[in-house]
Amino acid sequence: MAQSLPSIVSGEGGLSRYLEEIRRFPMLQPQEEYMLAKRYQEHEDTGAAHKLVTSHLRLVAKIAMGYRGYGLPIGEVISEGNVGLMQAVKKFEPERGFRLATYAMWWIKASIQEYILRSWSLVKMGTTANQKRLFFNLRKVKGKIQALDDGDLRPDQIAEIATRLNVSEAEVVSMNRRLSGDASLNAPIRATEGESGEWQDWLVDDHDNAEEILVEQDELENRRAMLSEAMSVLNERERRIFEARRLAEDPMTLEELSTEFDISRERVRQIEVRAFEKVQDAVKAAAKRQAQSLRTIDAQPAA
Repeated sequence: MAQSLPSIVSGEGGLSRYLEEIRRFPMLQPQEEYMLAKRYQEHEDTGAAHKLVTSHLRLVAKIAMGYRGYGLPIGEVISEGNVGLMQAVKKFEPERGFRLATYAMWWIKASIQEYILRSWSLVKMGTTANQKRLFFNLRKVKGKIQALDDGDLRPDQIAEIATRLNVSEAEVVSMNRRLSGDASLNAPIRATEGESGEWQDWLVDDHDNAEEILVEQDELENRRAMLSEAMSVLNERERRIFEARRLAEDPMTLEELSTEFDISRERVRQIEVRAFEKVQDAVKAAAKRQAQSLRTIDAQPAA
């Protein structure tokens, strides 16, 4: 990946020019993406890797804009997301059958979140996992419970958020007050960032074009079909526990499931692990079959 990526030039309009530039890189069709990934995986073809990275720079920008409320230069947030994208390309295994965007999303978010945690003076690297989860999820949960007013939360709102995120009420109050100083979308961008205007001036258009929508729908349907097929290997109890523990928005506890099935918590845990391994093996087998089909198609002579 020796080829350089577009840079976010400092100064007025730098970010706008960057967003315009990365829109020029074409999106890849599934078969083209697969072959480029195989070329990099098997031959370390840096040209192939560069195409994979540049075709996903819009995904990084879109994810990065979701973290604009933490008061950090958005250009730096995007740059950190690009680092995560490059790491994802290096480790991507196309034969598993998933699209690069699905895999890279987690690397991009992890890279951005680590940057925020390093940079924010209010959240040190020594904080607990629960506090980090609270830091990154407080706004979302407040939105779900309609706690949209500025200032301190009501006692009932504090209690509900603490329960949802498994933290103490005191931690909710403290974090909410820390985050209350975040810039609004109408706040001016700091001069030290080398950019002028308000935050809202730099919002990327989140609406996908028709091609992106079709690709995402196809990928979603493919993942759902693959998971549904994989879960057919589970018996009724395994399926219930797997769905309750791995797929539910609010996963059930081992205690709750042990009561439901009248077995020990350790037995529930064992069944969950066994079910996950069975589904994982089934997904890998399905991905392998899909990869073989792609190779067969690619090997056929053009008409």
